[in-house]
Amino acid sequence: MSFTDLQQFVSHLEANNELKRVRVEVDAELEITEIASRALRAGMPALLFENVKGSPYPLLINTLASSRRIEMALGTDPDTLGRDLIRFVEHAMPPSPKLLFSETAMVKRMLHSRPRSVRRALSQEVVETPNLDALPILKSWPEDGGRFITLPQVFTYDPVNGKRNVGMYRMQHFDARTTGMHWQIQKGGGFQYFQAEKRNLDFPLAVALGTDPAMLLATIAALPEGLDEAMFAGFLRNKRTDFTKATSISISVPANAEFILEGVVRPHERRMEGPFGDHFGHYSAASEFPVFHCTAVTHRKNPIYPATVVGIPPMEDKYLGDATQQVLGPLAKLLHSEVQSLWAYYEAGFHNLLVVSIEERYQKEAMKTALGLMGTQQLSLTKCLITVPSDVDPRDFSAVMHAVRENFDPHFDFMMLPKVPLDTLDFTSFKMNLGSKMILDATRKRRERRTRTDTSAMRRELDALASRDKRILDVNLVDETLLLIRVTDGGADVLSSIVRSPALEGIALAAAVSADVNIHDRENYIWGVFTRFDCERDVQFTETTLHGISPVYKGMMGIDATWKPGYQKPLVMTDTIVKKVDERWDHYWKL
Repeated sequence: MSFTDLQQFVSHLEANNELKRVRVEVDAELEITEIASRALRAGMPALLFENVKGSPYPLLINTLASSRRIEMALGTDPDTLGRDLIRFVEHAMPPSPKLLFSETAMVKRMLHSRPRSVRRALSQEVVETPNLDALPILKSWPEDGGRFITLPQVFTYDPVNGKRNVGMYRMQHFDARTTGMHWQIQKGGGFQYFQAEKRNLDFPLAVALGTDPAMLLATIAALPEGLDEAMFAGFLRNKRTDFTKATSISISVPANAEFILEGVVRPHERRMEGPFGDHFGHYSAASEFPVFHCTAVTHRKNPIYPATVVGIPPMEDKYLGDATQQVLGPLAKLLHSEVQSLWAYYEAGFHNLLVVSIEERYQKEAMKTALGLMGTQQLSLTKCLITVPSDVDPRDFSAVMHAVRENFDPHFDFMMLPKVPLDTLDFTSFKMNLGSKMILDATRKRRERRTRTDTSAMRRELDALASRDKRILDVNLVDETLLLIRVTDGGADVLSSIVRSPALEGIALAAAVSADVNIHDRENYIWGVFTRFDCERDVQFTETTLHGISPVYKGMMGIDATWKPGYQKPLVMTDTIVKKVDERWDHYWKL
């Protein structure tokens, strides 16, 4: 079943017991975050808050926060759609008339990908003077710099070639007519604004709030630069995307959105934006960003305001991000035929850990491929990339760790990339947009396997660690490969003795984490490790020497992933809100 607007999808969810209406009054400041986060972890339906304090509009959240709702949105399993897409593309090169008959379903999808213009638009049933104060905009976390629109779909057009881009960039509410526009690095809308600003031009754009689920998924998909997200949305829903002319600016806007915010971003204007509790599970720092000036608000009659919450995984972005990489991930084979599959871990905020399965046809091809991927579009923001053999599933963390244990030797298989561009949200280098990256090659090699130490001696050493060093609270050896050490402080110092311990020499990796990380919960410790270290500063080995100007690494690799002074704070809800939701929990669901 295809959906052309959000309320069609909401009705479908409700008919299938995947939507819960909350009729009691709730507060968009913190309370909704706590409710939605608990509901997601409990596997509850999407939530429609019908009575948000201070706003006439209902608020929808957790819309696609389950695998079942993702499949409802797409009409199929995203893995299946991804396999069908890559098969079609491979068959279509070179194109032939035979393709029209052998791939009729996929050809139909391709034909439906082309957007179209319409005169009558659902999104323009009501045209108003801007008053953003009326929207139920969330303040998600206690130390956020204000209220933020968290699910905006920003439609921009390149001032040079007119190509459309659709992206999702948080928007801090400043007043009734202005917001921030958080164009972080490697974002299509930001590239287009760069061209407008270079020419000293006002940059017109439209923000859609509440589109059909296919358009939402296309918005967050890491598509190649220049590929129209509206076309991809048509492909996903198997129906064309409708556009109409804006009322106050000279661009096309989505015809079936709940709300459209029309406006401009002026050249060379910046305003302090943030901090904001982001999907790395920490606050991102306040900084100066462009300003959006709203010139008109249009909406359908009785619209629904969409929202999402990001924070320490799992959150709704887990399901959104996984779905888009399930569909698009197979296309990596078009750029690198040796790539079998790849997977970015939502637990690490996607960009912090990418695993790539490679059929290596010559020595060190995996390292060549890793370097190529790290220079490709959104993948260029990857911080840690691990290559594994072609028969290893990158989604299986245990299998990945097994490959590291069997195949990774830092002397040959580790590469550090210092002083390179990094995700804007990454705070570990203390320099916005700059940092370091690393590659671990765990594909099979024609060389001797890693020396194994005596297992019983290793266990005795692990059991004795905490008693010898009072800073160590707990240890956990994951898949006989990754030693996690939970410490009170002194992560780098603790690691230094561990990576040099002869009794532990058979362990490939060790990571020190702070006391707030649960080292026995895979979701939490992947987050706790991969969001909290700078590769250049926080990685050490049993032995490091210089060969000419090149470092040579040997032995165990240690990562100091403890929280450090100067890092952004992890996201924690206030005790007052936690208690309030505790007391009201049953009341939310009664009416």
